[in-house]
Amino acid sequence: MNTKNLSIGIVGAGYFAQLHHQAWLACTGATLVGIADPSPNAKLPASMPLYHSLDQMLASQPIDVLDIVVPPDAHCGLIETAIAAGITRIICQKPFCQNLEQAEYITAKAEAAGISLVIHENFRFQPWYRLLKSRIEDGVFGQIYQFRFALRPGDGRGKDAYLARQPYFQKMPRFLVHETAIHFLDLFCFLFGTPHNLYADLRQLNPVLKGEDAGVIMVEFDNQIRAIFDGNRLTDHLAENPRLTMGEAWLETEAGVIMLKGDGQLSLRRHHQQDDEILLPAHPERDAFGGDCVFHLCQHIADAWNHDKNPENSAREYLEIMRLVETAYSSSAQGKKINLTVKG
Repeated sequence: MNTKNLSIGIVGAGYFAQLHHQAWLACTGATLVGIADPSPNAKLPASMPLYHSLDQMLASQPIDVLDIVVPPDAHCGLIETAIAAGITRIICQKPFCQNLEQAEYITAKAEAAGISLVIHENFRFQPWYRLLKSRIEDGVFGQIYQFRFALRPGDGRGKDAYLARQPYFQKMPRFLVHETAIHFLDLFCFLFGTPHNLYADLRQLNPVLKGEDAGVIMVEFDNQIRAIFDGNRLTDHLAENPRLTMGEAWLETEAGVIMLKGDGQLSLRRHHQQDDEILLPAHPERDAFGGDCVFHLCQHIADAWNHDKNPENSAREYLEIMRLVETAYSSSAQGKKINLTVKG
């Protein structure tokens, strides 16, 4: 029986940080004890202490785990502050740091100090993908042919795109892959293993952005499995809440075609059949982000650390996903497929 209880401190009170606030409040084996954010108008859960800086929180409140939920330019400095303060368990939102070089530096520094540093990469914790993973491992689908995800959140149109929710999106010189497609590169590796080749073709459709907002990425794995990310943030898909799944997916297999719909329903249409078998019903919470994936990841981390185990998505592992991001940009710039097994 788990009798441990981790004290959680969070840096951040913005749009996405609030999902972390609610997730930790719902977790077992963890207690949210404080939030640090410089804004005096920060939105906090009832009766939650607000500190105006990480230093103030660390001086006032002992914590076991620091959860960093702020833009990437602050990640490295906050992790260094936590390391210096003796915090041994740190979670950092993605995109992890400002670039790969900075992420490699802080990962090495954390490892040298004996720190467990985990990246909050939550899409693999969406319930439909956890189910797909278990069924693939069980072999019930037979041979896997191809996976395709069509990202269609419909939130990137016009001059006001993203301003209401995450305005810094407009200023990111690398946007679609660095901020969004990285979720799916991680998901592809979670489902299918180590990739061998990658090809990307990226473009910018909304001129108010600095970075790309549409494109296709194809990743090849063992057994001729292909995974395709087809992203366009300007168009939408059939869903009351486009952010529940962010799009639709198709997994083509020997058993048939498994489809993920915008309401979170996962179904199987067997080969030469017309009717669908429901593998997972529509998600009951229509307003939930990603099928409550933030909560599921936080609970996974709490369970792992309370039992002295390593959670998924260590910073060291995540560096490999960040290298795939760099490869995607390089492939698009060169207009060619890149072999990931060739070093140098």
